[in-house]
Amino acid sequence: MATDTVSSSSLLKNVTRYEDVKDKGKSKTSEEMGKQDFLTLFTAQLQNQNPLEPVKNEAFVAQLAQFSQLEALTNMQTSLDTFVTAMSGERMLNSASLIGKKVAMTDTPTLVTSGSGVEGSIDLPFGASGIQVNVHDRQGRLVQELIAGPQPPGTMPVAWDGRDAADNPVPSGLYRLSATAVVNGQTVPIPVSTLSTVRAIATNPADGSVSVEVDGGKTMLLSDVKRVGL
Repeated sequence: MATDTVSSSSLLKNVTRYEDVKDKGKSKTSEEMGKQDFLTLFTAQLQNQNPLEPVKNEAFVAQLAQFSQLEALTNMQTSLDTFVTAMSGERMLNSASLIGKKVAMTDTPTLVTSGSGVEGSIDLPFGASGIQVNVHDRQGRLVQELIAGPQPPGTMPVAWDGRDAADNPVPSGLYRLSATAVVNGQTVPIPVSTLSTVRAIATNPADGSVSVEVDGGKTMLLSDVKRVGL
């Protein structure tokens, strides 16, 4: 009986070496390997298997299961990305209701119109022997000083009626409140939180965070807002 002889060169003609594809895959980190890379390696393995010792059914099924799992994880990641994008848009839409309302911000100029004043607060965790609140206009000029006596630990409310040292209404504009306190015999600066009107809402495309912009152009993350007023 005649026997056909098949040379190894004809078997391997136009076949990519598995090692070449594997080494190419190794150029990426495990975090960078994706679905397409896995499929390329899997196909190369099937193409280069030994005809006399093919891949066992169990190994073949296991690899198919791994591929299916990778496919499911990829689809899940896509769904999560879509969900996060949708939630970011919903957060911004809901946050739009804050426009026109007032939020508490620290060391921020507050818009004062004729006849209006400014409300705020000072945190005093250790109390104070005395408090001085200074009001400056947009040019940094001192327009009013408010003096308070000893204060217990806690939050101290601050109110300015919008009048200068001569008891005249100040012109409309941005005014900043700053404070100093005498604590344990030392004079230290104390942050003043005032209510500023929200003028705009913005979202960060990178992480989906939402921020609010108030009078004077200062912004803060919505997650940092601790108080909202009318």
